[in-house]
Amino acid sequence: MKQEVDITIRSAQVMDGESDEMELSTLGSLYEKDGLHYLSYDESEVTGFEGHSTVLKLGPGRCVTMNRYGKANSKLIIELDECNSCLYNTEFGSMDIDVRGRQHELSILEGSGRLFLAYTLDLGAGINSYNEIEVSWKATEK
Repeated sequence: MKQEVDITIRSAQVMDGESDEMELSTLGSLYEKDGLHYLSYDESEVTGFEGHSTVLKLGPGRCVTMNRYGKANSKLIIELDECNSCLYNTEFGSMDIDVRGRQHELSILEGSGRLFLAYTLDLGAGINSYNEIEVSWKATEK
């Protein structure tokens, strides 16, 4: 059964010594399927992916899969202490990137939860970024 939740997403990225931060508050859904939790929400202009929807698959283990659907579908696999090669699509084209999970914290309680991830992206040609994302959610008050 899907549960409507209020979601807050905070992210930070450091690339070439420049840092960028973003915060998004939105409505979404939390549901369980085959023993795993899924968190889904619609992107906005704040994230640069307006018109896209994102589904976070929380697990198995210390792995999070981010599937983004829209004009440019993408799938990132962020797994603690592992490097995963992923195809990242944008409106301007596709690129292969390596994603290495650095930190993973997940807490799911009845009606709320929190996910914190730290990871690096290797875009090739010496272009790298360090990223942190915190996603918290709570059941929507009716």
